Amino acid sequence: MRKISYAALPVLIAMLAASCAPVYRCGEPRPAKTPLTWSKNLRDVVRERDIVCAELELKEAENAGLTSSLAEMTKMHNEVRNQYNDQLAANRELQEKYNTLIDNSLSRTEQLNQALMAKSAELDRKERLLSEREETLREMQKIIARQDSITKRLNSILHNALLGFNPDELSLEIKNGKVYVSMSDKLLFRSGSAAVESKGREALKVLADVLGKNTDIDILVEGHTDNVPIKTAVYKDNWDLSVARATSIVRILSEDYRIEPTRLTASGKGEFFPKADNATAEGRARNRRTEIVLSPKLEEIMQLLTN
Repeated sequence: MRKISYAALPVLIAMLAASCAPVYRCGEPRPAKTPLTWSKNLRDVVRERDIVCAELELKEAENAGLTSSLAEMTKMHNEVRNQYNDQLAANRELQEKYNTLIDNSLSRTEQLNQALMAKSAELDRKERLLSEREETLREMQKIIARQDSITKRLNSILHNALLGFNPDELSLEIKNGKVYVSMSDKLLFRSGSAAVESKGREALKVLADVLGKNTDIDILVEGHTDNVPIKTAVYKDNWDLSVARATSIVRILSEDYRIEPTRLTASGKGEFFPKADNATAEGRARNRRTEIVLSPKLEEIMQLLTN
């Protein structure tokens, strides 16, 4: 089909007007047959005009479709841009949260590292302390074992040295790592007296000979009585008498047999630490005694405990 420029449309209209032919606008109805009064040229112009109107109608329809598509595309574009802006804002928020989490994580990690270092240092300190205490314990065990050995050896020596005395007069016992030499009052004293009898002095001499050769032994002398009350011009009560008896033995060991006074302690227990029931004569006899407690020196252990 031959195309006619839209620029020619006004010319065609003008020609139609000049020829006094009726002018039909695009889209208006016209006669089914061309009037015979129209010339061939006029009929050709009218036909050209109809072709231009048809093309114009098509272009207007296409333009309307394009306008609709443009509106739809614009709407979709705006929706996509809004979604993009929303996503961009969400991404910024996520980035901010991520940065905050990273900062917090680094701070927490640093805190945990510092806590771990402090715990490690504390553990090292406790391990050193434990090692030191274990070493101290081993040293104490060695000292105690040595003292036990000394105690057993001393007990054996005294047992052999004091064989000449009757069991009811003198007895030996190892208790709590110490040697207890228990001497009855009939071996050492007369009733109500703190003066040591001759047979008692013999026992003390044997004991002093052993103690003089074992200078690492401390000596505690304890006086004990029964619960029968006593009151004399010299002693107020049994407690007073027990102290005097212990002091008398300490003086003999120190002054007569040259035992160092720093190794000696005198203690009066009175009637308050009985070995037997005071309700019987036999029990009261056992309670009237002097106990000489021999213990290895504890300086080494005390030094370990105070270090």
